[in-house]
Amino acid sequence: MLLRLAYLTVTNAFAALRLLPMSDRDKDVEILALRHQITVLERQLGPGRTRFAPEDRVFLAALLAPLPREALRRLRLLVRPDTVLRWHRDLIKKRHADRSRPNKPGRPRTARSIRALVLRLVRENPSWGYRRVHGELATLGIKLAASTVWEILKAEGVDPAPDRASITWADFLRSQADALLACDFIETITLTGQRHYILAAIEHATRRVRILGATAHPTAAWVAQAAKNLAMDLADAGAKVTHLIRDRAAKFPALFDEILADAGIEVVLSGVRMPRMNSIMERWVQTCRHELLDRTLVWNQRHLLRALREFEQHHNTHRPHQAIGQAAPLRSVPEPINDPARIAHLDIRRTDRLAGVIHEYRHAA
Repeated sequence: MLLRLAYLTVTNAFAALRLLPMSDRDKDVEILALRHQITVLERQLGPGRTRFAPEDRVFLAALLAPLPREALRRLRLLVRPDTVLRWHRDLIKKRHADRSRPNKPGRPRTARSIRALVLRLVRENPSWGYRRVHGELATLGIKLAASTVWEILKAEGVDPAPDRASITWADFLRSQADALLACDFIETITLTGQRHYILAAIEHATRRVRILGATAHPTAAWVAQAAKNLAMDLADAGAKVTHLIRDRAAKFPALFDEILADAGIEVVLSGVRMPRMNSIMERWVQTCRHELLDRTLVWNQRHLLRALREFEQHHNTHRPHQAIGQAAPLRSVPEPINDPARIAHLDIRRTDRLAGVIHEYRHAA
């Protein structure tokens, strides 16, 4: 350590002697260059090569180019002096090129509305290529070259039509949400140690949940009756459901699918050990566990059904959902409060469900 300290003392003493003949202007230039290099290094902390942005190159080139080559060699730069001079030559070359251009510009840029229309056509029609989009624009009376359509799609990072035409499972769920329903079993244990099975269904579009029942023995007859009740509830509500997603659990008998098929609902089985294919239902199962089952001591089946009915009503009429704009399945989002006087004197009342397990908040009447 002492040897290192002595070395640093001697080297810095010679460095101080080198600064004596320098003018104040040269010292200021060197200080500014060093400070800017430190800024560049702080911006790129981590392994890898130090990269100068175009604005960094312009600043350093304009600052250091007037200095003689010998002065540049004495500076502690992250790049070679020849690199700084090359940056300066490129800057001067670009400046002369801009001045030598004629006053008349080249081909005008495509109108923003047309670019937005091209992207809209591709978004709404994933199987369309740039030539199909060009043809559709021609039928609308919009004159645009096919190569321009291709350039617009490339600039926006839109993949070619063959890559966009493939539909993923997530795309299918989003496009068919109004006609999709999902169901699943939830297991819970009461204080007596008895295991109960809860059958629930959720609508993809509205996120409305229906608790179909709970039992300790999910027999084929019980599950079939739950399917009948579900079909009647959907018919009474006027829901136009055509597909139901469920897993391959053995608790679903063949009669379950037949009853739904008679009601015009086709059963779609999720993949083996692929819960993401029934993600919306699985997410509700997690919500039910975290907000109800894990916070409630269930005495028996009667108590369980009562708690489930309360949670079903809370979920459908009050609990906000991000997927539907913070609305509830059976309640829309109210108009925002714009009156400053009302905001300054808010009177919010709390309503408890299940002895305080669930809280709901409303404005005082």
